[in-house]
Amino acid sequence: MPALAGQVIIITGASAGIGEATARRLARGGAKVVITARRPDRLEALARAIDPSGARVLAVAGDITSDTDRRKLVEAALAKFGRIDGLVNNAGYGTRGPVEIAPIDVIRKNYETNVFALIALTQLVLPAMRERGSGCIVNIGSVAGRIARPLSSIYDSTKHALEALTDGLRGELKPFGVRVTLIRPGFILTEFVDAANAASTGVIDNAGPYAPYLGGFRVGYDRLRHIAGTPDDIARLVERALASDNPAPRYSGPLHAKVFLFLKWLLPDRALGFMVRLRK
Repeated sequence: MPALAGQVIIITGASAGIGEATARRLARGGAKVVITARRPDRLEALARAIDPSGARVLAVAGDITSDTDRRKLVEAALAKFGRIDGLVNNAGYGTRGPVEIAPIDVIRKNYETNVFALIALTQLVLPAMRERGSGCIVNIGSVAGRIARPLSSIYDSTKHALEALTDGLRGELKPFGVRVTLIRPGFILTEFVDAANAASTGVIDNAGPYAPYLGGFRVGYDRLRHIAGTPDDIARLVERALASDNPAPRYSGPLHAKVFLFLKWLLPDRALGFMVRLRK
């Protein structure tokens, strides 16, 4: 019997990219999946594709930054399946642009989605996991959480926050049998970059003295497309973490992510800084 057979897993940000690939993979592995995102049409289409009968999938549209929507999600999962065995905190987006110019409200909004909403949802599922003595929290971080890049400081810092949060939470929950792990994707071909650019239009269009460097930033991203991975590369890591009785503290992928993280460990900070600095 598959390791995840019958397990009930909540996946946030499930309407596309890594979240969608994870939902499909976990369902194929026998899990019952509860999927959430803000786009109900895509969410319902995914639910039908996973299981037309609806017996092993539940789609709950909502905004993860809304307390009401978070509670609705957890209550709906418990009402349909009676338990929650895992939570994949995948929802998130990026903000581009220099810190000096980015409005503080834009920065707060990015943190609200990527960090605070993640914490709040985790708080809702933990009591039952702790009392039952089992469960698994999987946080989707990023290689950027270890290697911050110019003009991506805001997003990268949200992922850096998940590094500490995941480590601390792992220690807090170990006595109760709840596992916590972090996935560090590298560059993955999803809608993420386009969404980040759309969310950052106001900042990028008014970049002022930083404007000459934006072209080099875009060139760097275009080069990364040649080594990019697929959403299923990360979904496989999520599945491995959820299926393990003792998951690794961190998983990274695809290969270029491991290479970059090795260079982070190997090189002095000045050398790494030279590699990622702004260039015209």
